[in-house]
Amino acid sequence: MFASLMTAFNEMTAWTVVAAVADIAILSYVIYKLLLLIRGTRAVQLIKGLLILLIVAFLAEFLGLKAIDWILDQFWAVIFVALAVIFQPELRRALESIGRGNILFNVRNSALDTGAIAHLIDEIVGALVSCAKDKTGMLLLIERDTGLNDYIETGVLVDAAVSEELLVNIFVPNTPLHDGATIIRGERVISAACFLPLSDNPYISISLGTRHRAAIGVTEVSDSLALVVSEETGTISMANGGKLLRHLDEKQLREILSAELFELGKAKPFWKKGGAK
Repeated sequence: MFASLMTAFNEMTAWTVVAAVADIAILSYVIYKLLLLIRGTRAVQLIKGLLILLIVAFLAEFLGLKAIDWILDQFWAVIFVALAVIFQPELRRALESIGRGNILFNVRNSALDTGAIAHLIDEIVGALVSCAKDKTGMLLLIERDTGLNDYIETGVLVDAAVSEELLVNIFVPNTPLHDGATIIRGERVISAACFLPLSDNPYISISLGTRHRAAIGVTEVSDSLALVVSEETGTISMANGGKLLRHLDEKQLREILSAELFELGKAKPFWKKGGAK
């Protein structure tokens, strides 16, 4: 083996070295971009599950566990067809990104300076308090590290600067965008009327409506912050990590949002006081 390696090394030219380095660099970059593409979607959890199955399959073969090895062999026989179905949204978005030329060069910038965060909090809190006074139902989602493209694509593209007036206007009853969630990324309102997954947590209070269940559901699968104004009571709530904090006033909202968004894109510990599911 050593002799073969020495022979291969002696036969290497400058071009083969450059080609090998370029090959590895390009492949690494493409894999990195693909990982960025699926980051923040449930595909990440599915990939983790597949890695666990691969480890189990290796251990089953190594330890001679015939029954488990046979079951996993049958699983791998259909896995490629299953992957096409499971990853359909991610595959579609990847092909669309390739077609637009975005997959290699599009970089998401979620970092905001202190002044921008303060302005963002002022506008969001102002909109929430205003809607709470009028008992106007509202569901806002603030994107952080976990991408929300799966949900953004279900709504209507807005791409406008965050302002109290815009947010209040979106949720005026009987207007085209008032149903569903409005998603904020950085300093921009990206999309409105978005569909979110409802939580299937059996311990959620039956008094909570669809908005609250959607807020809890989306924060169970992402690190986003969900803000809700109840249409029935006008109370303001915040969901994070699958937990719901209810009956917030303006001061509490500012304190919590300041703690959570001090560096947008980096998750902070959620206030557990008064949390309820």
